[in-house]
Amino acid sequence: MIAAPAEVAERYRRIREKVGPGVTVVVATKYVSLEEMALLAEAGVEVVGENRAQDLERKQAAYADAFRWHFIGHLQSNKANVVNATCELVHSLASDSAARRLTIPALLEVNLAGEATKSGVAPDEIAGFVERYPLIRGLMTMPPLSPDPEASRPYFYRLRVLAAEHGLPELSMGTSQDYRVAVEEGATLVRVGKILFRGD
Repeated sequence: MIAAPAEVAERYRRIREKVGPGVTVVVATKYVSLEEMALLAEAGVEVVGENRAQDLERKQAAYADAFRWHFIGHLQSNKANVVNATCELVHSLASDSAARRLTIPALLEVNLAGEATKSGVAPDEIAGFVERYPLIRGLMTMPPLSPDPEASRPYFYRLRVLAAEHGLPELSMGTSQDYRVAVEEGATLVRVGKILFRGD
């Protein structure tokens, strides 16, 4: 169970205050039930990010215009139609097969640490994707997990440099534990969940 709407609203207000008006706060709803989505709407949350296409379809059918919808999970090409019909932005494009089926703007996921357990293209693949798919608006990355937010900074800095090199304006980087560092390094979108629902 997530916190009461008043608590969520206050945490959301504080996060938005910290990131400033130029950064979009995307609330990750992977572990938020269909019923609890109503609490987010009551708390004033504007943009939500869903990880699974089937959950996205179900939640969007129930709440529709209560939120702006983003897709932040691994995008399978056979789920692209669901995402096209419900979302305004994909944060996690990582394959040609999915890109060919998308009709909405997307961010290209870049695996900067070369972790085998994570999706994402290598930095030297960015140019080809940007050339092939004009709907790409920016880049996204997930640094290696670390209890120290500062450990993410080199990855966020590198992503900002890569985005600038390719003329891409949007940067989705930073989650509950390191979003402040991400904003300092130029994030235009941050993805938060745990910190909003259960506090620091």
